Amino acid sequence: MRTERFTAQGALAGERLDRAVAAAVEGLTRTVAQQLCKQDRVLVEGKPAGKNTLLKPGDRVTVEIPDPAPQAAAPQDIPLDIVYEDDWLLVVNKPQGMVVHPAPGNPDGTLVNALLHHCAGSLSGIGGVIRPGIVHRIDKDTSGLLLVAKNDQAHLSLSAQIKAHSLLREYEAIIHGHVKEDAFTVNLPIGRDDRDRKKMRVTDHNAREAVTHVEVLEEYLGFSYVRCRLETGRTHQIRVHLAHLGHPVAGDPVYGPKKPAFGLGGQCLHARTIGFVHPATGEKLLFSSQLPAYFTTILDHLRKQP
Repeated sequence: MRTERFTAQGALAGERLDRAVAAAVEGLTRTVAQQLCKQDRVLVEGKPAGKNTLLKPGDRVTVEIPDPAPQAAAPQDIPLDIVYEDDWLLVVNKPQGMVVHPAPGNPDGTLVNALLHHCAGSLSGIGGVIRPGIVHRIDKDTSGLLLVAKNDQAHLSLSAQIKAHSLLREYEAIIHGHVKEDAFTVNLPIGRDDRDRKKMRVTDHNAREAVTHVEVLEEYLGFSYVRCRLETGRTHQIRVHLAHLGHPVAGDPVYGPKKPAFGLGGQCLHARTIGFVHPATGEKLLFSSQLPAYFTTILDHLRKQP
């Protein structure tokens, strides 16, 4: 069972309980929230409350979400761009538009489906039957390098490196506007947006520390080409931090302009470099990938501008 907690603040204060739960808890629809209320799994100030309960400012809400019966992902023969592979792990170059693991709306055709076929089931089980081998994720429309663990020992080692901030993850992006400094650090906490549960935002409410190091590589008319190094790895971290500063990633359908720059179908963000210590050998490994065509096409266009 999973337990989620939030406090009725901002837009949630004065809201109906079922609406507030659906807005505050990722992955819950209003219908599911109503079912949980009916099952006495939603508590307000420690007591079961009905779906029509109006929340008062400061009310503490606890939501008990029973574990779903997971359905294992199925192997699918989908081509993979493998940068490195041994008996312990893989480094995969994920294309823009590919979902990492099955989820509502994307039941198959994901990276996990391809990995299950390629590895013949030899993947770590820590992520469960839906996320076998997945140590960290990148968004559907973010391209680039992703680490995959073939066994639990490798998974635990790589996860520990991420937690210790010793695993190098560098992204490159084209962003709107010009920034003042050539290099800077964004240290702003990120939490879920109270008004839209599918989005994240910079906030002190129910948030976690988030640190992104940014370096400006090139500047053009109205845009900049930057490198971002993750110190932490929160959901949508780079996209949220840059948008908060007024420099959303070009093409970002969630945090950027409604009309995507350059006609892009997703954010111009590429996980270009990854570095880590091998779980078995202790060797320091570093991998970089070529920028994909959608990215270089825009760079070529910007570089030709007067």
